Amino acid sequence: MREFILNTQWHEIMGVGVLFFAALYFGFGALTWFLSHQLLPKIAYGHVLDPRPQGPHQLTRELSQSILAIILFGTGMIFPWGMLQLGWAQLAIHASGMQIATEIFVLVVWNEIHFYINHRLLHTRWLKRFHLPHHRSIVTTPWSTYSFHPVEAIMLGNVIMLPMLVHDFSIYSLAAVPVFSIIFNNIGHSNYDFLPDADHDRWWLNGARRHHLHHACYHGNYGFMFPFMDRLLNTALPADAANKQIERNA
Repeated sequence: MREFILNTQWHEIMGVGVLFFAALYFGFGALTWFLSHQLLPKIAYGHVLDPRPQGPHQLTRELSQSILAIILFGTGMIFPWGMLQLGWAQLAIHASGMQIATEIFVLVVWNEIHFYINHRLLHTRWLKRFHLPHHRSIVTTPWSTYSFHPVEAIMLGNVIMLPMLVHDFSIYSLAAVPVFSIIFNNIGHSNYDFLPDADHDRWWLNGARRHHLHHACYHGNYGFMFPFMDRLLNTALPADAANKQIERNA
């Protein structure tokens, strides 16, 4: 895999990148939609978080914005590839399973920090116009996951660049980043409570509830999947934060 990456031409990297991100988006989006709209409701497990209807033409808008983001994410693979070609970064050779597992854990934590910082910036008055297209999906869907303005897509899509400058990662660890990212992103935008019996304040994996509250309230819960950044910086929302908005517009 390492030799394949290093010996592949720039246009091939961009093409493979676009296909890779398209497969992630449509594959995991379809799986999340099936679980939240078909399978789990039929077996009466979990429930919809925000029962309000979607906005007009929401699906069309989400898909069109997501396709542009997929193109940006995919073609943007030229930058980490270029870092390898220029010798600014290296890939680990013969990485052990323990090393790969440790690297993925570190990248999960870094992804949370990177997302929180950029998300907070996107809520400032200078950059919020680039984030508002994503927030037009007040009631989220699995197709909201990549529904970004191009500037937001670029800000969020450079997550592996800095880590590659400071450590020689395994290619498998780096490839895991968009995979766990789309899984977490689909959970957060599913508008479905997959863990109905979990306590809101203590259960770390209830990212669907936390991100549903962010879209319903606009401010607060800026983290990606886990709550540690919001708790550390006092931006966590209470479990009932969106009750008034939902009841008023139901």
